[in-house]
Amino acid sequence: MKFLASATVAALLATGAAAQTYSFKAMGQPVATGNIQKNVEQPFFENFGERTGIDAVVDYKPIDVTGIKDTEQLRILKAGLFDIISLRLSQVSRDEPTILGLDLVGLNPDYATGRETVAAYKDAVDAQLQAKFGTKLLGVWPFGPQVLFCKPEIAQLADLEGLKVRVYDQNLANFVSSVGGTPVPLSFPDVHQSLARGVVDCAITGPSSANSAGWPEVTAYTLPIAFQLAMNGYGVSLDAWNKLSPEDQTKLQAGFDALIEDIWAYSETLFDDAVRCNVGATPCETGKTYDLKLVEITEADRALIANAVKDISFPTWAEICDKTNPGCSEGWRASVGKKVGF
Repeated sequence: MKFLASATVAALLATGAAAQTYSFKAMGQPVATGNIQKNVEQPFFENFGERTGIDAVVDYKPIDVTGIKDTEQLRILKAGLFDIISLRLSQVSRDEPTILGLDLVGLNPDYATGRETVAAYKDAVDAQLQAKFGTKLLGVWPFGPQVLFCKPEIAQLADLEGLKVRVYDQNLANFVSSVGGTPVPLSFPDVHQSLARGVVDCAITGPSSANSAGWPEVTAYTLPIAFQLAMNGYGVSLDAWNKLSPEDQTKLQAGFDALIEDIWAYSETLFDDAVRCNVGATPCETGKTYDLKLVEITEADRALIANAVKDISFPTWAEICDKTNPGCSEGWRASVGKKVGF
């Protein structure tokens, strides 16, 4: 009888453990950025249990409905206010400059190169985030090539001289300064109004995000040269991660690996279609049709972007990164630098 009672208790305990439900607070990309947030990211979190195989309840909120600034995301994770965050990596790089090594201006001219960069440098970024912010990096994905939108007429990058240009990280700001423009840091939701009111003359983002946010309503020209790929990622607080069983940690990582692959593929589809939509070409299937003037990329501008890593973005970033993370630039040279023939 005693044996049976003990067996019953053990079975109940085992059942309770198996039925454990996790609860996560998750912060997503801004609604204003458009299709990736709406069509890929949010559905993943709304179907989190099915997509990861974990019994979990997730409270998902896009960042632009929380009142929190994207520059504060790492601090929010460290403080435990959210468990999982769709990290806007350029914006949070002010707190951890190592992150910018994933997407220096001129480093990732296309998706294939971007994948190589992420594979070579993601672990270095993850190590810094774990050590300084108690955050594990679950993966990295791109919004896609970041291109130029302007209200005044432009024909080449040199025409940015004297113009105010919206930027989203210091590396891009340095490049804009190098061609004579005045960089103006602005959060994404503030850009449309700033363009309309003349606070800035030009702004840089991906074609799909610009289309979703209506930038072509307040600009006239687009130059589709890729400054960066606008890398983003998913971070989970180590407190939340360590509450998971080893089996559930494996499931969670596999779920995010699949999500990130979906975004890489979708991002490329969106980019090609949004470029057409913005200039009134067809087919236009994912956005609204506008009539921006498409500026042809000159060979001089191609060379300027190609040489930007060596001439501008790496030297200025390396100095900043080494101050907060000794050996940062040396590690980058040994990993990413080898891949790109630096």
